[in-house]
Amino acid sequence: MATRKVTLSLDSGALEFAERAAKAHGISVSSWLSKAARREAVRTGYTPQRAPATPSAESDEAELTAAEKDLRAQG
Repeated sequence: MATRKVTLSLDSGALEFAERAAKAHGISVSSWLSKAARREAVRTGYTPQRAPATPSAESDEAELTAAEKDLRAQG
């Protein structure tokens, strides 16, 4: 995934927790915070929007549907 440099403000306790947890897992604080943000977003109900299907994916889906229909027709 691409990363973006941002500036955040955290209370000192939260930052200390993040630093300790990151160190315990052998990763950077930035990486730990990124993973924590992703987990919290999913835990609280965020679902990423699906990317629009490409034309080739749509034709693949149509081809698969037709093939399945043919197989069912053949018994």
